[in-house]
Amino acid sequence: MKEKSLLRDEMKKILGGMDKLSHDIQSKEIHDRLFSSTEWQNAQTIAVTISRFPEVDTEAIILRAWDEGKKVAVPKCFPKDKSMNFYYLENFNQLESVYFGLKEPIVTEVEMCPKDKLELMLVPGLIFDEEGYRIGFGGGYYDRYLVDYSGYKVSLAFSQQMVKKVPTDHYDIPVHKIVTNEVVYDCTIRK
Repeated sequence: MKEKSLLRDEMKKILGGMDKLSHDIQSKEIHDRLFSSTEWQNAQTIAVTISRFPEVDTEAIILRAWDEGKKVAVPKCFPKDKSMNFYYLENFNQLESVYFGLKEPIVTEVEMCPKDKLELMLVPGLIFDEEGYRIGFGGGYYDRYLVDYSGYKVSLAFSQQMVKKVPTDHYDIPVHKIVTNEVVYDCTIRK
């Protein structure tokens, strides 16, 4: 199997070639499938990243969560020890740009969200397979955070991010579901 970093580079090229209109249409198709899922409907607190193009748009997800009275928690990464915590976000002014233009919460303005309060975790990634395994962006933050996370894990992906098999390591934790613009994969059904 190809090295993960090579697969990452290939997928970044594919996603980078997506035009804005296709991106917007496919993101909306993913949102619609997510919003109709029981996981979304049952969750009161949702963990979600602040996306950047060409990732699946998450701004609309955050706005919908707020509209529905749900709590939103976004991650803050700590590169020194490669750890991550989630913080409640009440408006977009509580975000700041950090490395690589990523937006993260301003920790002095937000309250930390305990892991056991996160009912639905939208787990980001670049490449996914039908068993729920993923190749992330290479930092390993989610792999470490998810070790003792007991809530529901869902990933959002464009259909072109799905592959037959993702190379896995012993520490990789699969998600329960992957919502794409074409189909929803229930990854708890093991082949």
